[in-house]
Amino acid sequence: MELKVTDHPEESRYEITADGELAVIDLQHTQTDDRFRGHGVGGHLVQGTLDSVRERHLAVIPTCPFVRRWLGEHPDYLDLVPAGRRAEFDL
Repeated sequence: MELKVTDHPEESRYEITADGELAVIDLQHTQTDDRFRGHGVGGHLVQGTLDSVRERHLAVIPTCPFVRRWLGEHPDYLDLVPAGRRAEFDL
């Protein structure tokens, strides 16, 4: 397997690809405008993102506290977090 790390300063992130395909997504921060908070918008964003992660056969690192909390409430998505890293995020 060929692994390649690429700096994307315009997006303030690094990416790792495995054989040319994005391998892991780190969900670092979830934010919605104050007027939309409490209406499920953030949860909908997280679910849509995780559905896309699953469709692309990727893994996710949930460094964002909101994403970690959402995952804790939706255990059917926990398989997207690498098993060896779940304890690190209390999942």
